[in-house]
Amino acid sequence: MKKAQRIMVCPPLRKVVGTLGVPTILCSVLALTSAGAHADSASQVQLYGIVGTYVGSVKRSDTPQSTVLMGSGGLTTSFWGIGGKEDLGGGVSAIFALESFFQPQNGALGRSATDPFWSRNAYVGFAGDYGQLTLGRHRNPTYTAESLVNPLGSSVVFSPLVVQTFVANYGGTIIGDTVWNNTAKYTTPNFKGFGATVIYGLGGVAGSPGIANLGFHFNYQAHGLTAVLSGQRVRYTAAGPVGAQYAYLAGAAYDFKVVTLYGAWAMTSDVSTPTGSHTYEAGLSIPFSPADFLLAEWARTQRSGPTHTTNSLRNTAALGYDHLLSKRTDIYAIYSIDKLSGHPIGNTFAVGIRHTF
Repeated sequence: MKKAQRIMVCPPLRKVVGTLGVPTILCSVLALTSAGAHADSASQVQLYGIVGTYVGSVKRSDTPQSTVLMGSGGLTTSFWGIGGKEDLGGGVSAIFALESFFQPQNGALGRSATDPFWSRNAYVGFAGDYGQLTLGRHRNPTYTAESLVNPLGSSVVFSPLVVQTFVANYGGTIIGDTVWNNTAKYTTPNFKGFGATVIYGLGGVAGSPGIANLGFHFNYQAHGLTAVLSGQRVRYTAAGPVGAQYAYLAGAAYDFKVVTLYGAWAMTSDVSTPTGSHTYEAGLSIPFSPADFLLAEWARTQRSGPTHTTNSLRNTAALGYDHLLSKRTDIYAIYSIDKLSGHPIGNTFAVGIRHTF
């Protein structure tokens, strides 16, 4: 007999805004049980995602003039995903996730033409009482940690902390993508708010088994406090010998009910060349009502290197207003200002909409 569909209710969108893009916390709105001759009540498949876009006038400090555009994502990069879980017995489940970025303004797949089809996550593994082990393509835990300690979350468009560390157009200090290929990731069970993640990427380079990414990540979330500590190593090949960059992140957020305060520090060091960076971030979120939030964030990055062209100072700040129309839909307005040493100030204005499904 064909089994009935079961619909899972999405948690309030504010929980999504606070943890922007973490797949285990992002609501899985629609859960469909397997049907037919091979149906199993212990198996479950979920469809979920976020679709959003914004319209604005965008200008970085180092661009000659502003660009008026309709952009993809905005506060959160648009994506959709399919996740599955099967109870194997003994407290162990097989799990998988296939997630794809897309651009709602033109219907294109990926964040750009270089993205694979399953560009956000593509992994399979096991979950149980002793944690979760998965193999495949994973979201970079350092990027996830950053999204927890700034009020604009994982936004690669508006968050000063994220754009200064991960976005190439802003001179992002951290080498590598927000997603890592060919990785094994282990996440510990939550113990009184404490958790840890280890991720390792097989290099896949013949004769060089040591060319690989490696990351250690710790977090605490309880009693209104969120704290993160991350360290990662990314090795890369260039015209010369293999290079390596080390990146570190420490940050926290505390919910005082009338205001949530955020702060973070990030540092990078390249062992192959005498270059590095220090980034400082501060922010706040003020709830004017259960549906209205003021968001403010500032970040400062100092880059150092052997020549004057590799030395720079960048300050970026953003001010936003987020209004929840429902549990799944919000609208927002953002203003940001950007100043890179040796360049004039750049101003960005944007309004956007986001829907969780």
